[in-house]
Amino acid sequence: MKNKIEDFKLQPLVDAKFIHTSFATYTQNGQKKTWEIVEAHDSVAILIYHRDKNTFVLVKQFRPAVYLNNDDGMTVELCAGIVDKPLSLAKIAQEEIDEECGYAVDLEDIEKITSFHTSVGFAGSKQTLYYVEVEESMKVSEGGGVDDEQIEVIYLPVAEAKAFIYDESIAKTPGIMFAFMWYFDRLSNR
Repeated sequence: MKNKIEDFKLQPLVDAKFIHTSFATYTQNGQKKTWEIVEAHDSVAILIYHRDKNTFVLVKQFRPAVYLNNDDGMTVELCAGIVDKPLSLAKIAQEEIDEECGYAVDLEDIEKITSFHTSVGFAGSKQTLYYVEVEESMKVSEGGGVDDEQIEVIYLPVAEAKAFIYDESIAKTPGIMFAFMWYFDRLSNR
């Protein structure tokens, strides 16, 4: 995916749709304290294993916050989405797999791995991690997201996943690294 960014600038956030900033005041062990907090939606993320290709199905996309730190902004991530509608977390995961990666999966085939809190220093939102296996017969579209999302679906061979974890030249989330480690641990325990 060619990435051309122009006229990037930061400005005050007005009428936020997805996050809210807050200034917390509290007393901890008798000492008054303050902290800046970002209230954000919880999310789901899905480790997708492609049986026919022996690959992980991942997404590559531009993240403006990462752009501030690496002048590229492209990240490789798990398929994921925010929890912003009254559906079960597994159902939201199922929708994201279809929208972002183009695979139709049955709800009962989506396995919960665990949940954890992300960005704990300023946000602390909860992410629930899932696992699902797909094959080419389940492909219903090219994926890429909805509306104006520009998501590229990529296939990472399982044999390259351990090297990927430690490749600092690739911007990625801790969640993807944890998911790969979970996968390899699961394989070793079979």
